[in-house]
Amino acid sequence: MIILPAIDIKDGNCVRLVRGDYGTAHKVAEDYMQTAQSFVKAGADWIHMVDLDGAKDAKPVNTDIFLDVAKNTPLKVEVGGGIRTMETMEMYLSGGVSRVILGSVALKNPDLVAQAIREYGEKVAVGIDAKNGFVAVEGWLDASTVDYIFLAREMEKIGVRTVIFTDISKDGTLSGVNAEQLKALHDAVSMNVIASGGVHTIEDIKICCNMGLYGTIAGKSLYQGTLDLAEAVACARA
Repeated sequence: MIILPAIDIKDGNCVRLVRGDYGTAHKVAEDYMQTAQSFVKAGADWIHMVDLDGAKDAKPVNTDIFLDVAKNTPLKVEVGGGIRTMETMEMYLSGGVSRVILGSVALKNPDLVAQAIREYGEKVAVGIDAKNGFVAVEGWLDASTVDYIFLAREMEKIGVRTVIFTDISKDGTLSGVNAEQLKALHDAVSMNVIASGGVHTIEDIKICCNMGLYGTIAGKSLYQGTLDLAEAVACARA
C-alpha cells in the first residue's frame, strides 16, 4: 500500500479543514515546499495535493504551487480541486504532475471522464466524496442523491482505475477511517481504492493495509503528530 501525505492549499497557504467546511480552515504549515521535503525525508513516494480555492471556484487557482512541488521534489504528485477540462489536465500532466483527480465532474459530466481516460489512462483518478453514503460535489458544498458505490461502478465501466474515497463526516476529525464504507467499496469494484478522511493513528493505516487497499491519505494526523509518517510508510510497505 502507498501512503499519500496531504497538503491542502487555500489562498496560497497550507491548511486543513474539518468536514470540508471552509469556515474551519486553519494554517498547518508555514511553507509548502519545506513540508513536501519533510515528506520526502520520511520516505514518502507520493503526495496528495488539493486546490481548495479551485474546488470552490470550479477552476484551477493555486497551480504554480503544485507544479513547483512536481518539478522540484522527487515526489509523485496527485492533484485535485477545480479540474474540469481537458486543458487543465494537460497543463498539470505536461507540467510533471503524476495523477489528476476528477471530482464533481465525474457526477456531472461522465463523458469528460471517459475522454480523459482515453487520453491519459491511469494518470486520471476519480475522487468520490460522500456524506451519509451519498456523493457530495462542488467542494462538498452540494449533496446529491447518488450512492457512492453506484458512482464508483459507473466510473469503473468507463475505465477508471483509481478511486479516492472520502467520508466527509470523518475528514479532518481524527476519528478513524470509515472501515465499513471502505470495505463495501473495495468489495464492490476492482479499482485501486485510496482511503481519505479520518486517519488518526498507525492503527488506521493497519486497517487499510489489512483490507488490501491501494493507498491511504494522511493529513491532519501528520500535522497534529498523532501519526508518524515514516512509521506509516514502513507499515504500508511491510
